Amino acid sequence: MPRFPSFRRRRAEAPQDGALQAAPVPMRRPLPPPSQLRRERRTLLRLREQRIRDLGGLMLEMYRRDQFRQDLLIERCSELVALEERLGELDALMSAALSIRRRSSARCECGAPVLWGTKFCPSCGRAVGAGVPTT
Repeated sequence: MPRFPSFRRRRAEAPQDGALQAAPVPMRRPLPPPSQLRRERRTLLRLREQRIRDLGGLMLEMYRRDQFRQDLLIERCSELVALEERLGELDALMSAALSIRRRSSARCECGAPVLWGTKFCPSCGRAVGAGVPTT
């Protein structure tokens, strides 16, 4: 029978010379593109709308049958609150991604702002791709 490696945690050994070890720096993940954030937001909005309709229908059926199940209502409402929290996170990520994109806009030699992806200056008409615009 083959032996599998043990995944037990081992104790960290103390440094012998008493020097402090540097703590590992957590890696910062890059922001996803705004298009991906918008797509996820749209999907969650549709799902939220559907869940709200379902919650209303469930409440109506409980009223008709005169059998209220509070635990079921609380469960459905907590799902909706979780969806709304994720929507709030997505809104914050989208605003951060768009503000970074706006801040990194360059300026032409004439001083006009040149938006990302443009080939000509909207003010003077110079080609942006020919020379690097100044910031």
